[in-house]
Parts: sequence; structure tokens; C-alpha cells
Amino acid sequence: MPRPVMLFTGQWADLPLSELAPLARRMGYDGLELACSGDHFNVREALASKAYVRDKRALLESHGLQCLAISNHLVGQAVCDLIDERHQSILPEHVWGDGEPEGVRQRAAQEMKETARAAAAFGVKTVTGFTGSSVWHATYAFPPTSQAFWDKGFADFARRWTPILDVFEEHDVRFALEVHPTEIAFDIATAQRALEAVKGHRRFGFNFDPSHLGYQGVDYVKFLRTFAGRVFNVHMKDVWWGRGDGTVGVFGGHTSFGDARRYWDFRSVGRGLIDFESIIVALNDTGYTGPLSVEWEDSRMDRVHGATESAAFCKRLDFPAAAGAFDAAFDKDKQTRAAK
Repeated sequence: MPRPVMLFTGQWADLPLSELAPLARRMGYDGLELACSGDHFNVREALASKAYVRDKRALLESHGLQCLAISNHLVGQAVCDLIDERHQSILPEHVWGDGEPEGVRQRAAQEMKETARAAAAFGVKTVTGFTGSSVWHATYAFPPTSQAFWDKGFADFARRWTPILDVFEEHDVRFALEVHPTEIAFDIATAQRALEAVKGHRRFGFNFDPSHLGYQGVDYVKFLRTFAGRVFNVHMKDVWWGRGDGTVGVFGGHTSFGDARRYWDFRSVGRGLIDFESIIVALNDTGYTGPLSVEWEDSRMDRVHGATESAAFCKRLDFPAAAGAFDAAFDKDKQTRAAK
């Protein structure tokens, strides 16, 4: 069976779910990865009301849609981050509170625990999200940065996230970190280090998004093979790089997305440089049978046009794994048994 093609709703939070659901179906999607943004999924309401959960499910089902993952990227970001005024714009008021940094981090951690409980109540086994990082600001190692400094960052991540992951374990839900710049894990090496920091906690894995690896020069297919069994969700997102005018490098030059000077920018799926064919092969080789979730981002394209072509691209691209070796048919013994 082909993998279900989902639409990640984070970039569509300006639309109420009652409008987005039928639109997603018309665009060709099998379901939604619901973000905890807008009215798409509310953790507190899901825990407070069985009617909320029932009605949310009924809305999706009335449009022939399923939900296999819930995203709480924005709150997860605040668990380990060095908090500043930017976080206020992305966090719920009850998490931001008075903005005192450690208080924000503690409330964000509690909200992620509640997200595990809400996902279980909604019948969803995977929560995608960010972790934040207390050491991302030191990614470029100057002033000279020791391994001991980075070790403290991974220890801080483990201290804050292990209790969260234990709640995920209690409720039979997995947390899939989107490996991404600004997170504790942003490439293969840091993903390995993060996994080691939480002692291989079985509820900790990854939301694979090749776009965040490609422009860094990280082998995104190798990522899938390195973390076989730990990839809990897949985001389909494209990117091009090396196309700017030479004035902005990989760090972005403090420019906005869509600026023609940029060295890299996100593109509609199939219109960038990501080798999705090799990704599907690797997903088949490593036994991933979960959804392909389109996270649509392209500053230069109408989003309905782009999301529609992205759904079609994913469905055309995907194929089931082989049931056996293609050359097994040459075995004479098997030919004889088949003839009997």
C-alpha cells in the first residue's frame, strides 16, 4: 500500500480547520498533520473535553481525512531555548506568562507533557516538534568553544526532555524531533549525540525533513539509513541552494525568505534540488511505512497551487517496497514449485 500523503497544517493556521479540511481534500491529501496553532488542535481543550476530541475527529472524517501526527513545534522550541522577545509571538499566553525565561521553559515542558496526553486522547501515536537548544548560539565555535561547553548543552537537553519523554512512554506516544537548525540536533552528528544524551529513550526519534539538511551539505539519505527505526515521521519539503547572487552565504545574511540574494530558499516539492527518488528508496529499505507529510513553503508561489502539485508529486513518486528479490524468478527450484 502507498503511504498516506498528509498536509502539515502549521503554515495554514490562518484558516480555520472547517475551511482547511475540505480544501486539503480538494488538493488531493489523505489527511492532516495537525499543528497546535490556530484552531487546528488545542491541547488543553482535548484534555478537558471528550466532545472536543470527538468533534475534531468527526470534522476530519466528514472530509475523508485522517490524522496520524500532531505537531507542537512552537512550544517544544521553548523547552531548551535561551528565551527572548521572539518567543512571545509563537507561544500560547499561558506558556509565555510573564516572560521570565526559566518560567517559560518550565511551562513549555509541562505543555509538551500535556501534548502527549492529548495525542493519546485523540488516538494519535506521534507528536512532531522542536526541542530548542541552549547551545545553538555557539554553533560557530568562536569565541573558542570546548566540547565541554557543548556537553553542557546536551546535558541540559537530556535533563529537560527525559521527564517529558517518560510521559510519552506512559501514554504510548512517540516524540519526533524535526532535525533543524536552532535545535539540539541539526545534522547527523548532533542527532546521534542527542539520542545518546537521552540514553536511547525509545520514545525519542526524528521527524525527517530533507530540506533542512540539503543546503547544509548533510547527506539526507545517509540520515535515513543511519537512524533506521528512529524516523517516526517524514516531512516532504524541497529546497534549492547555490542559486543566489553571491552576496549571501549559507547562514542567510539576515535576509528574509524570498530575497533573491539568498544562497538557499525553500521550494515547492519537486521544484528544488532534493533527490526524493533516493529518499523513497531509503524509506523502503529501512522499513518506514508512515505518512509523507507535505510541509509546504515557497515564498514565490501561490500556496494552493503549490500544495496541490506537491500532493500529486508525492503520490506519483511513492511506491511500495519489493516483496522479494527481482531475480528470484530465475531459481529453477522456485519455478518448479510454482508450477505444481
